[in-house]
Amino acid sequence: MKNANFEKEALFEENKPAIRLMLETENTKEIRILMKKGQVMRKHQTAYPIVVHLIWGAIDFWVEGTTHALESGAILSLDRDVPHSLVAKEDSMVRLSLAKQDSLHRVTDVVTE
Repeated sequence: MKNANFEKEALFEENKPAIRLMLETENTKEIRILMKKGQVMRKHQTAYPIVVHLIWGAIDFWVEGTTHALESGAILSLDRDVPHSLVAKEDSMVRLSLAKQDSLHRVTDVVTE
């Protein structure tokens, strides 16, 4: 068994989203993204499907030309190669589930200071 706690050591960064690998399994990587109000993850896409779960906060999630206002508890999935971006409307905690083959560095490369 592996376990992690998304609430522990949840420290925001002032100038960019704080991204941390929380748990790695045989099939997935579970990532915590902490975004202060106004922080952005610029438009990007991935070669693998993803699941995005807004644990708490509020985020504008842009995908396929439409902005979706996500509230605490919202969860969504995206197929591979779908461009998307995020803007924190308030301080927020996001759980990002990646395929094992995907890279944490790909995620950290899309943060905007």
